[in-house]
Amino acid sequence: MRRLPLSLRLLARRGPKAPYAVRRETALPVPAADGSPLLTDHYAPATGEPCPTVLIRAPYVRGGFPWNLFFGVRVAEQGFHVVLQSSRGTGGSGGTFHAWSNEVADGRATVEWLRKQDWFTGDLFTLGASYMAFTQAALAVDPPPEWRGAVMQVGHTDPYDFFWSTGAFGLERALVGGLALRQGRVTSWDMLRGALRLKFRLRKATHGVPLLDVYPSAIGGRRPALEEWLTHPEPEFWREIDLAAVAGAMEVPTSLLTGWWDLSPGQVIEQYTRMRAAGRDVDLLIGPWTHTNYLERDWPEAFAQALRRLRGEPPAYRVRVHVGGIGEWRDLPEWPPPEAHPLTLPLDRLRAERGWSFRYDPADPTPSIGGALQSPTQGQVDNAPLERRADVLLFTGEPLETPLTLMGPVRAELDASTTAASGDLFVRLCDVDPSGLSLNVCDGLTRMTADGHVTVDLGHTAHVFRPGHRVRIQVSGGAHPRFLRNYGTGEPPGWATRLVPAETSIKPGSTLELTTA
Repeated sequence: MRRLPLSLRLLARRGPKAPYAVRRETALPVPAADGSPLLTDHYAPATGEPCPTVLIRAPYVRGGFPWNLFFGVRVAEQGFHVVLQSSRGTGGSGGTFHAWSNEVADGRATVEWLRKQDWFTGDLFTLGASYMAFTQAALAVDPPPEWRGAVMQVGHTDPYDFFWSTGAFGLERALVGGLALRQGRVTSWDMLRGALRLKFRLRKATHGVPLLDVYPSAIGGRRPALEEWLTHPEPEFWREIDLAAVAGAMEVPTSLLTGWWDLSPGQVIEQYTRMRAAGRDVDLLIGPWTHTNYLERDWPEAFAQALRRLRGEPPAYRVRVHVGGIGEWRDLPEWPPPEAHPLTLPLDRLRAERGWSFRYDPADPTPSIGGALQSPTQGQVDNAPLERRADVLLFTGEPLETPLTLMGPVRAELDASTTAASGDLFVRLCDVDPSGLSLNVCDGLTRMTADGHVTVDLGHTAHVFRPGHRVRIQVSGGAHPRFLRNYGTGEPPGWATRLVPAETSIKPGSTLELTTA
């Protein structure tokens, strides 16, 4: 075991004084299920006392900052052996990478290796964000008896739902994922360089056709995995890597974390709901976060939750949510809270500022601004640039006389029609303050054809509309490139080249279904 490199020691000193110094050994070869070497970094507290082990597995986790600091050093200095491992075919590990497919077998093989280490006490915990949460669900397929607890942050366990749940492909998350979920080693520098390239080439690459020919310019080359995701909208293709049911049935004590503008908060909430219904030991933390900013915005809150679980301490809460509009945390016995009840808000009772129909042109698609993104406009933002567009309908209420508190799911029930072979409906709930500033609260999209009744799931929220504020509902034909634009032809999106504008109408009688408390 060696001292940490100087750069990591300097970063570590910026935090509070910890109980232990940390040493590490890097690039340890751990046999995968097929015998390929899985390169593994071991961070250890400088003590002769026995310490539990925390296992963290993902394609990019050994790439450097921030995982080496936040998960390697910060956890080890609290008295844990931390094992950071690159998935098969990534980060220098041998074999061939295929997203999600090998994690069950390789996780099992890694635990077998741990059992042979003289520092392994038989107390195993798991921790991690995003893909690292999936590898924890993979371990639950055949849970090892040494497993004592899991901490799953901003995760997903159903890749099909992650990309295709709305009927429109999640393009932006696929492009960002293409930077990290790929064969070979991906360093922090690679990620930074790739992010800069994506920033400057995103518009050109996502507005050209056919998509399969133009996207490589945004991420530095073709990505077979991304092309596989894009060309398989059928659920059957993804069935073998869907671990949502496994995650919901986990028996190991589990702490879950997500953000209101995370990429898959619905999956995290569904896992909590299933585990709670089964009587499992589970707690849930939902903050004002996106998929990528919880580490920088509220690391102390997230780290405190993780440490309680890793130390086997009783949770400080069953559910803790950040309430928008008033900026406060609330501890609740469950989610949604017991006092929550439905409220129907007819669009007819709001002022239709641009009528009830709009023209959607895929050559100039309605952009994605705010919400579940990984770009600089992610999260809760000023919606003025979006609301100035003629292809965005606005339905705005009168200033509220009393607070309106939302605690739970939100959905839109719309009677709609489109002139194209296929169309999308994007619905967003906003909070408009007395100055006119419009901030997004929650949103969702669904695909439609011809005439009919459409349900748009806007996800969950905890938000208070204060007196003097107004409720606003946006309705438009998309949010590109968060969701791949609808070409209006019904053709497979990868090779489509025709762009057909559409006239879309919303009929009176449409409603927004809220959960109030």
